[in-house]
Amino acid sequence: MAATTIAAVRGAISVRANRAADIREATARLLETMIRRNGFTPEKIVSAVFTATPDLTADFPAHAARRLGWTDVPLLGAVELAVPHAPKRIVRVLLTLRGSGRSAA
Repeated sequence: MAATTIAAVRGAISVRANRAADIREATARLLETMIRRNGFTPEKIVSAVFTATPDLTADFPAHAARRLGWTDVPLLGAVELAVPHAPKRIVRVLLTLRGSGRSAA
């Protein structure tokens, strides 16, 4: 029996404006890019933690994952600290992945 491994992948993207459609579009683009570049399938995702800068309030970034069909993945959202001079309108995600053998991806 192959050993189960756990890995994490993170990413971030800037959002054009504080509009629900812009938040969902940017987040979906980020998630699809992470999947493509890291070579895993959504079925390998154990959980996803999303953060957004305090200026993004029009929608939850996790809403984009649900619209992509991630209905069985536990999702969590949080607001980043309001640090002076930090970049604005940023969504970040940390994905935990399950795999077997040497690589979770």
